[in-house]
Amino acid sequence: MSYDAIVVGAGHNGLVAAAYLAKAGRRVLVLERRDVLGGAAVSEAVWPGWTVSTASYVCSLLHPRIIEELRLRSYGYDAYPKDPSSFTPLQDGRSLLLGRDDAQNASEIARFDRDDVAGFAAFEKAATALGSQLFDAFERDDPENVCFDDATHATLYGSAADFVERYVKTPVVQATLATDGLIGTYAGPRDPGTAYVLAYHYAGRALGSQGAWGFVRGGMGAISRALALVARIAGATFATNATVARILVRDGRAYGVALADGTEFEAHVVLSGADPIATFGEMLAPSDLPADLAARVADWQIEGCSLKLNLALGELPNFTARPGNRDSQAHHRATIHVAPSIDYLQNAHDDARTLGASREPMLECFMQTPTDPSLAPPGKHLLSIFAQYYPYHRIDGPWTQAQRDAAQTTIVDTLAKYAPNIPDSIEGSQLLAAPDLEERFGLHGGHIFHGELLPGQILGERFSTRTPIAGLYLCGSGASPGGCVSGIPGLRAARAVAVDTFAPLPI
Repeated sequence: MSYDAIVVGAGHNGLVAAAYLAKAGRRVLVLERRDVLGGAAVSEAVWPGWTVSTASYVCSLLHPRIIEELRLRSYGYDAYPKDPSSFTPLQDGRSLLLGRDDAQNASEIARFDRDDVAGFAAFEKAATALGSQLFDAFERDDPENVCFDDATHATLYGSAADFVERYVKTPVVQATLATDGLIGTYAGPRDPGTAYVLAYHYAGRALGSQGAWGFVRGGMGAISRALALVARIAGATFATNATVARILVRDGRAYGVALADGTEFEAHVVLSGADPIATFGEMLAPSDLPADLAARVADWQIEGCSLKLNLALGELPNFTARPGNRDSQAHHRATIHVAPSIDYLQNAHDDARTLGASREPMLECFMQTPTDPSLAPPGKHLLSIFAQYYPYHRIDGPWTQAQRDAAQTTIVDTLAKYAPNIPDSIEGSQLLAAPDLEERFGLHGGHIFHGELLPGQILGERFSTRTPIAGLYLCGSGASPGGCVSGIPGLRAARAVAVDTFAPLPI
């Protein structure tokens, strides 16, 4: 059977593209290599009675247009703000808790340095403004023509450390703010371009206010389930356990795909939600690639350095800095950072470059169970840990089980310095290092963004939605604007297909 469009990969971006095209009346086939839809935006029963957001874990950048136009709330999507926003404990018994209450933030920061109260407010204003500019840039269909004024350009192409140090001087405040410039990025806080990554994490509007982050009730898989339901109701066809081995090209035009088992499907257009290495380097024959495209693929920076550790806990963490775990407290609902200073973060990066992994890692931890107890058995809690730096290519040799075990020990021991009860409360663990992210989710190099979000690979410097092969479109995070659960690459691809081959989308 022939289709109007084939979507390779049922990650959230592929699902967005499929939903829009199906709602526009197109015959759409979605092919997914795994037995579950959603790519890295999934909720899985890792242990009986538990629902784990295995990979992605929080929401901010999902485009409000997608939420409204596809009526995702009617299909089970329900996101709510995370408040407080961040909690950074220190080993000396102090801590920093920040949220949406300006007066409370001022009180927290003043305990370290009164001068930083105004500095923090100024930073938040500046970061929010940069995030807003990026959101507006994401809206454009010509990201290669996005221009910033000299001051904005200098900030975005500078380092996260320089950006935050311009406003605040307390080490723990600096580090708490700088972590947003490092998430998913194999760079230290003093490396150029990390300020762009920081601003990128302020670009979301899914929660109704610029830069706010929150949880999705039921876990991140609720986003993918809602998108898939919209697409199915509109008539899209789905096939799981269907690994696409080749994109079929004839006379310079994509006309279908071949699965690993030899089955072939034809379509007027093919949209790939896979990363650029998979799409151009594996699914296409070298003879199909123009020389300049082949060179870009060869130079694409896609080494991941992130590790995900999901822990099933028998009780809440009891932090020395804020004792108590009989009932959840405000800091249990926040992003929990292990990031005492920018020097600490830089050392974590430098260790990975010289030793193979961080001796004292940067940790970003979340517990959704205090606000959504349906995710765990009664009285239990899920601690989701995003750790850096644990690169795909370790200088001390390929990943082994012993290295995975050592990474988990390091992470748990690090947390125990702040919450000593954690090690004895662990009832289950799931660790996904970069090679595991690659194998499980098809992320080359284990890179959660389909490639670095650093200068040379941002906005119009990413791969174009329209590829040099006629009829082939890139709808994954390798296309502009990039990673995180935004759906924007999928929306862009659906728009481009509609303009190029069909009537414009009616929604």
